Amino acid sequence: MSADLFISYAWTSVAHREWVRLLASQLHLIGYDVKIDEAVDYGSSLSGFMQEVTDANHVLLIVDENYVERANYNPESGVGIENKWISSAFMGKPAAWLSVVFVRNSQRKLPTWLEDHNPKGFDFNASPENNEFPGAVQINQIWRWIEGLPADTTHAVPLSLIRKRAARIERVDARRDPALYASPALDGRVTFRHGDHAHYTVGHGEYEFKIDFSGCSDDSVYVYIDSGLKAVGLITSENFDPLNVESFLTPGRDVTPSVGQKVVLLNPHGALCVIAIDEVQREVNAAEYVPEHVTFTYEVLVNH
Repeated sequence: MSADLFISYAWTSVAHREWVRLLASQLHLIGYDVKIDEAVDYGSSLSGFMQEVTDANHVLLIVDENYVERANYNPESGVGIENKWISSAFMGKPAAWLSVVFVRNSQRKLPTWLEDHNPKGFDFNASPENNEFPGAVQINQIWRWIEGLPADTTHAVPLSLIRKRAARIERVDARRDPALYASPALDGRVTFRHGDHAHYTVGHGEYEFKIDFSGCSDDSVYVYIDSGLKAVGLITSENFDPLNVESFLTPGRDVTPSVGQKVVLLNPHGALCVIAIDEVQREVNAAEYVPEHVTFTYEVLVNH
């Protein structure tokens, strides 16, 4: 699988390497598959580095003054070798395939081979005396370049707004995580907001039961077989014999227990589970909102 973005840079200093890694991580957080030069194979021909460069959707050179020096005057250095291969690939690519980041390079110097091509560049040069430190604006510019969007941001949606929208989606997806609606224990007590998820899972393996609820009245709920149960049944006797509890099973799709009543469940493995409805809460759509939910106690009958 080709990388969205291939980054080449010089190991100028530990601080510089940390800065490049931070930039790469920010681009990764946006959603891109980012390849760092030190992680590739410097093997010969197209089996190594050259293949990585050729396959990348975009290439970004982190051009500090040391990078320029090595590219121009030290062909045997890592940067020199990389620029030889990158320049070869560049000739067969669209102009927008490659761009540069200028950092600690106030004169915006370029490797000699790039000067005539005038690639799009992003200015990350800081000006501490003016309290100017590049950041989010430049990250947004790189994002627009990768996505092929115009540099003119008159009609652009701010990156901050895009991230807020993504955060909303992520929060909702997190609330849908099935792990939030499951208990592997063989017995317990659960409060389940059944409007949030299709079912609640209790038990594990051959003793797993996916219980599907919906509201019925102020003190009752529907219990369905829809999420994988084979059968359900309303237990109509208060003093039932657990050995004969399967006699309450019915061929129907659902039962409607009220608070205080019990239901027997049959799963695809033939195991049984008994649940007791402890509380039913209808939705209260008022200033103090209360979501619809059911509280139930359950016990998986392991020896039946």
